[in-house]
Amino acid sequence: MNVSYLVHVSGKVQGVYFRASSQQQAIEHGISGYARNLSDGDVELLICGDNNNVNIMLEWLKKGPSMARVDKVDIKQVEWQYHDFFSIG
Repeated sequence: MNVSYLVHVSGKVQGVYFRASSQQQAIEHGISGYARNLSDGDVELLICGDNNNVNIMLEWLKKGPSMARVDKVDIKQVEWQYHDFFSIG
């Protein structure tokens, strides 16, 4: 079953390769969508794919790459969206 989630990650998540690492994780797990920096220093992601792979990605987002410090992850399921790839904005 395919699912889509809009994820808002707070903490030290900009300038620590969070988006690039998220893209790498997404590619490894067949997930499409995007990751983009927000003006408040947080990162927003749309992750779309198979439910099992999306759950793996959601768990990874709770810790992020080694240089990041994730303080809070807000996860909201949204209507399924199809994307060709995972982009960084």
